Amino acid sequence: MNVSEVSTPTENADSTKAAPGRKALLFLMVMAFLNTMGMTIVGPVVPFMTLRHLSNPNNLALVVSWLTASYGICQMIAAPGLGLLSDRFGRRPILFICLLGSAVGYILFGLGASLWVLFLGRIIDGLTGGNFSVLFGYIADITKPEERGKYFGMIGGVSGVGFMVGPAIGGLLATVNYSTPFLVAAGVILLNIAWGFFFLPESLNKEHRVAAIRLRDLNPLKQMNDVFRLANLRWLLLAAFFYALPFAMLQATLTILMKDSLGWNATQAGIIATTVGVVDIVVQGILVGRLITIFGDVKLSISSLILVAISYLLLGSIALFASPILLVAGVILFAGSGGLVENALRGLTSRMVGPGEQGRVGGAGQSIQSIAMILGPLLGGLVYTEWGHFQTYAAGALIIALAIVSVVIATPSLRKSHQEPTT
Repeated sequence: MNVSEVSTPTENADSTKAAPGRKALLFLMVMAFLNTMGMTIVGPVVPFMTLRHLSNPNNLALVVSWLTASYGICQMIAAPGLGLLSDRFGRRPILFICLLGSAVGYILFGLGASLWVLFLGRIIDGLTGGNFSVLFGYIADITKPEERGKYFGMIGGVSGVGFMVGPAIGGLLATVNYSTPFLVAAGVILLNIAWGFFFLPESLNKEHRVAAIRLRDLNPLKQMNDVFRLANLRWLLLAAFFYALPFAMLQATLTILMKDSLGWNATQAGIIATTVGVVDIVVQGILVGRLITIFGDVKLSISSLILVAISYLLLGSIALFASPILLVAGVILFAGSGGLVENALRGLTSRMVGPGEQGRVGGAGQSIQSIAMILGPLLGGLVYTEWGHFQTYAAGALIIALAIVSVVIATPSLRKSHQEPTT
């Protein structure tokens, strides 16, 4: 089934939208680049920064897992509210709040003289961590439903440049000291805020905004429950959860796996993360739009998820064979197939709701994925420490199989939605 054929009444209302202006699209690309570069600068350094505050190095995987999980917990609490607030007050002010919180979080982490300050930095960053959901809500506001997958892919491709540049810079800055990448990341995000303040227009028209917000509407559990009531979205959100869960396990343990199995340092880990960015550029910037047109979102999601599962097995096998070749092959396969999965699911989800619900659904969806960001690192750290390094990634492949099943189950509901008459 080609999901690009699925339509809703809200899509018909949006079909008259013009293509986004070049200035707006350029700004969104620059914002995505700076935002991603700011995040990925610090990625290769976190385990080594954390290790300075541990008396027992054997606890590194568990502590890093809790640092990652603390971000996910706070994001789960705050993301639905941020999305709903963007539906009420517009994308622009909420996006600035999110970016400012990230900058403060990075500064605290970079200056942290103790473990609790590191956790405080992650908590603040997590509470304001809805920036990408608001950014994609902005894109949905200014694009036609049938073109969103293409524009999501373009923004994703530019984000891939940030993924490429950020880790490399972070690894190099770590040679100065481990605090420097975090302070530079904060500076990059503050630059992003300054750019947006002068050049970013509001995207959500007042007639499409939520009229009022009740305090109970900010409850993340209520937001997730409301979204799960939508049959067209339920299984898609579960698929996104099952994709995000092992991804969070990978984020928390891959640098540690490279350190333990290959003896690599932060600079070498940064080079590997740069490889992810290069592949992401090619896949999201060039291939996503074409492949979605050819195969449709469902077929592309399923086939890409199969490749993601294979990539986890390749990465886990490093623990058995200690081969950099397996690492590079697994990373390339994961980056390429993961980019396809994310855009296919994101484009499909955005097409199922109207312009006044993009923030709410995006925030609730991000909150659901935040649960994966809570459970994934904790599960990954536990399995990595107690059961074994390969077993961590084998478990990730099995969870990806659940994501495939969820997409398959969602297909009849999507077909039924397509058959319902529009008014």
